[in-house]
Amino acid sequence: MTEEDRAAVLTLRRGPGQERYLGSMESHFEDAVTDARACPRMWSVHDRDLLVGFVMISDDIPAARLAADDDLVGPYFLWRLLIDERFQGHGYGAATLDAVVDYLRTRPAADVLLTSCRDGPGSPQPFYVRYGFVLTGETKWGEDLLRLDLRARL
Repeated sequence: MTEEDRAAVLTLRRGPGQERYLGSMESHFEDAVTDARACPRMWSVHDRDLLVGFVMISDDIPAARLAADDDLVGPYFLWRLLIDERFQGHGYGAATLDAVVDYLRTRPAADVLLTSCRDGPGSPQPFYVRYGFVLTGETKWGEDLLRLDLRARL
């Protein structure tokens, strides 16, 4: 991500109530630095020249690191997905996940994409379930873990 992309991403806004589930845009960049051991990879999301969102995943966390660090989940984990409030409900979230899934098909042993979120008003959980994620019955960081079987999406 270029500095120009980063500056543009910082202008993205969450929808009403979404601040309960998603930190500020600046916090996403801070988390990527603080938690570099989680192998963050991020993209700005565009529709032609129009910036519509941001996504960040853990990209192939080594198995030994996962085994040694209870705070990590992976090797592939969806950390952040934000579509600017002006563009929500227009298919950009699903299209972004489609692009992430396409990318993961090029990665080693990418059979599952995990994510986490709390349930409640404004939660992204219903969106993830409609997309194909399933609740695992586990929690992490006070959030429900969800799993997307990438093999089933071929």
